[in-house]
Amino acid sequence: MARWGMVIDLDRCNGCQACEVACRSENNVAVGGPQAARENRTISWMRVHTELEGEWPDLRARFVPHPCMQCDRPPCTLVCPVQATTLDREGIVSQIYARCIGCRYCANACPYTVKYFNWRRPSYPESVLPSLNPDVSVRPVGVIEKCTFCNHRLQKARDQARAENRPLREEDYVPACAESCPTGAIVFGNLDDPGQRVARLSHDPRAFRLQEDLGTQPKVYYLAEQD
Repeated sequence: MARWGMVIDLDRCNGCQACEVACRSENNVAVGGPQAARENRTISWMRVHTELEGEWPDLRARFVPHPCMQCDRPPCTLVCPVQATTLDREGIVSQIYARCIGCRYCANACPYTVKYFNWRRPSYPESVLPSLNPDVSVRPVGVIEKCTFCNHRLQKARDQARAENRPLREEDYVPACAESCPTGAIVFGNLDDPGQRVARLSHDPRAFRLQEDLGTQPKVYYLAEQD
């Protein structure tokens, strides 16, 4: 059984935000517009934080891509009264939109602030409509949205492997963010397979996880920048 995870090399990330654009396009993430931005009600399943280190004028920018951490012990699943947020057997924290009642308990429980409440009926510019992904639902107003490691791609890869009568290969299932990264900063795969690159990198001396002291056991690892 796989345990899907991700390693993000901060030494390679240049802040181009290609992962953000790819995630938005792949998952039909709604466009908020200026008003939503002013109200802090935009939705972005993958976002790149810019952190400044040092004192002016000797400032240094560091870019930190921030998807859902897909915790092994996710606090969001414990507080949902209708089990709309669940941890599946392969470690992906899934959001069942048909069950969600919009209470936002999960968003309040998440220490990584990666869950978004859909305040408005989804809207897209006319030019974007033909490019919506038919494999991903358009979420209705009033539900919580989040990164799912492009789980629909996993289902498609499984079906393809089954049709070809072979096991699932490492390169068969890659989320849009990892596929689009021009510098190869995002590595994805099965953390429990020691033969995969993501498993080896997760044990690298530079590897760390965000707010690891909370005990949530994130499956997104970061590689610290080298001096």
